[in-house]
Amino acid sequence: MSIQMTPVQTPTGGVNEIVPVLLPALKERYAKRAARLMQLAQGHAMGDYLDFCARIAQAQQQLLEQMPVPAAQVAGLSERLGSGQAPLASSDYPRDPYWQQLLQALIERLYPEANATVRTTLDTLRRYTSTELEVLASALLAGEHEQVDSGQALFLWAALSLYFTQLASALPASARAHLGEQRQHCPVCTSAPLASVVMTGAQAGLRYLQCGLCECRWHMVRLKCSNCEATGALDYWSLDRQDAAIKAESCNGCHSYLKVFYPERDPDQDVLADDLASLALDAEVEREGYGRSGVSPYLFPG
Repeated sequence: MSIQMTPVQTPTGGVNEIVPVLLPALKERYAKRAARLMQLAQGHAMGDYLDFCARIAQAQQQLLEQMPVPAAQVAGLSERLGSGQAPLASSDYPRDPYWQQLLQALIERLYPEANATVRTTLDTLRRYTSTELEVLASALLAGEHEQVDSGQALFLWAALSLYFTQLASALPASARAHLGEQRQHCPVCTSAPLASVVMTGAQAGLRYLQCGLCECRWHMVRLKCSNCEATGALDYWSLDRQDAAIKAESCNGCHSYLKVFYPERDPDQDVLADDLASLALDAEVEREGYGRSGVSPYLFPG
């Protein structure tokens, strides 16, 4: 992997230095997402589902405040740095039972206002043993989506993502970029990117990929496919205008696509929320024969 996480180091101070990895900030993260989902729901064809996902985000915010990741979990993170491997690699990170506590608490918060279909799904999740939940989590994190009911995956992922995002935020880490490719997966947890973001502020104009699990962002040069890293074979699609705030970047080499977000054109964007609200763009690009290289945490296959 050409970006590696290392123990915290003193910045070199170069004015043009590109920060390889941006760890997620937790403050009001899910509250802001919930507000954006509710805003996007107004008059939207998927308004009811956007509102439901807003309730999930609200529950995540409550759990973040009331049930933060145990201090012992954070204390051990430094031991996983400096090996050259992703410190929170989802395939081998020893998950703490805490994530299952998050899942059960999430179920309790969502159950009272859930409809009959959702309650059936939540009841099924309640009945699983700890071992069964770990098997489902492992399959989901490995991308074996056919092994997990898509309705259950939504809630499993909400708990897992809240767990891994807290861990990522607490990493006492820097990142070091090396020459070479292999930036298709998150250097923190190895998950696939949800989308690209063309940044504003200190990283203005740079493209970062956003992880769909731990929500870290890592740098990848523009005009390069985020899936196969080919250059010169990219097209950009939008539903309305040339300066759209969301586009789809497709590759004629591997026939995949991933959305690109431009917060400069819409400062209120939240990648997860706006991704869900822009599924019409996915439909059009997939009609052209391209397959999405990432998965929406709010819409698993199945």
